[in-house]
Amino acid sequence: MAGAHKVRFSDAVTAFQEQRLPEAATPAGYAALIDAYGLAVPLPRKLFATGKRHRILDQDGWRILTPRHAPQVSLEGHLTFALKYEGLDLAVLKRLFLTTGPEPLEAWVRETPTGVYARRIWFLYEWLTGETLDLPDASDGRYVLAVDPDIQFGGEERNESRYRVKNNMPGTPNFCPLVFRTEVLEAFTAQDLAEKARAVMADVPRDILARTAAFLLLKDSRSSYAIEGESAPQDRIQRWGRATGEAGQRPIDIDELQRLQRIVIGDARFVSMGIRGEGGFVGEHDRVTQVPLPEHISARPDDLFGLIRGMSDFDRGPAQQLDPVIAAAALAFGFVYIHPFDDGNGRIHRYLIHHVLAERGFNPPGVVFPVSSAILERIDDYRDVLESYSRRLLPLIEWEPTERNNVEVLNDTGDYYRFFDATLHAEFLYECVQKTIEEDLPQEADFLRRYDAFRSKVEAYIDMPDRTLDLLFRFLQQNDGSFSKRARDKEFSALTEDEVRYIESLYARAFGRGSAG
Repeated sequence: MAGAHKVRFSDAVTAFQEQRLPEAATPAGYAALIDAYGLAVPLPRKLFATGKRHRILDQDGWRILTPRHAPQVSLEGHLTFALKYEGLDLAVLKRLFLTTGPEPLEAWVRETPTGVYARRIWFLYEWLTGETLDLPDASDGRYVLAVDPDIQFGGEERNESRYRVKNNMPGTPNFCPLVFRTEVLEAFTAQDLAEKARAVMADVPRDILARTAAFLLLKDSRSSYAIEGESAPQDRIQRWGRATGEAGQRPIDIDELQRLQRIVIGDARFVSMGIRGEGGFVGEHDRVTQVPLPEHISARPDDLFGLIRGMSDFDRGPAQQLDPVIAAAALAFGFVYIHPFDDGNGRIHRYLIHHVLAERGFNPPGVVFPVSSAILERIDDYRDVLESYSRRLLPLIEWEPTERNNVEVLNDTGDYYRFFDATLHAEFLYECVQKTIEEDLPQEADFLRRYDAFRSKVEAYIDMPDRTLDLLFRFLQQNDGSFSKRARDKEFSALTEDEVRYIESLYARAFGRGSAG
């Protein structure tokens, strides 16, 4: 019988791996498999169980189904439950396959050769492990999707005749984050924000559009440094802004990432450039012992080249068929978790968002959404999203401090970075992109219109050099539309009372009182 390994599936419990259940229930699906087979994997964000009551309970990270949903107490029973109700968790599945070996899965397929779930598991086993099960090609049964599109976002469909499965995996075996369908993401994908952005900019005169684009590009570059706690000199901000403006024009590979790091760092005298050869972590050091206190541990050096190739293949292949914002979230947050460099990872991570959006034509030509600015305004939410996976990942990583007070990872962690749930990351990124389209783009274009109107009226009223006119505007902007006493007494002492009142009235008509521009 398939799944007849010497494992014991749990009965009803009130706690599971240090987590309390909202009521006594029997772990099912991935929770049951993780427990029974002792799998060292990040726990799914939502765990499933079956209870005694005939109602469904969603609470405290658990979804407790009714007794009629209870699966057969076996490997195949819980795998069927997982595929049916939970979607794919590739990290769990791969670790499970390596633990069970091929025999129980071969037996399951032989027992039900046309079974929908057996054939999906057969496909997933060979796709994830690269090993071939001792089974003849399927000869019957309707084609079934590998990823259930009602549960998770899938990629382009390709028929795999060996299993009679439609391969719609949204990645490759070397890099395949998955995103669940949620009400939030369904609402965002239905909005067509790309079209909304084009409509916003369609009525903007060409000269104002160019100035808007230039301002937003610098705003994004400055914000990206600020997120890292850096106040970079203007030349570095402009250099990184120029690089961001070219996002999407070159494929992402190791050479391109290293080129971007050189632009980000600038002065490399005190930074080890290129793909790191040691461990990496985000966090602090103990003040006394200097032992690392990691909040996130990066991928092992031995895994970096393979992971980057996986990201490159994802970017050139499956990402082209995914929703652009979802693809950008998967690629960019995957990169920052991998953390392949000693320095520059955060800014390149945000560059990759621009790369995908620009490559897919999501933003209007020549316009960069100031996503970094939106992130900076929600920096606590951004950190929560980053930590949503790091918190689940950290307990699984075995490490020891090095002589240089770094970390050395002792166990195999590569799959933790290949396969992660990017749902919260996609929701957050969509919120940031929406803000840039609905607020930043129109507000900046409108500001420039008002500024031009104000400036032309002042120029028509009084002769003033450009630099002086710019200074006048800044004073008014900073003082709620009025000349400060310092401005009246010093820089603009030559203006008469009537001129002062008239210029203040021009500002009020253009911007209104209290406008910061």
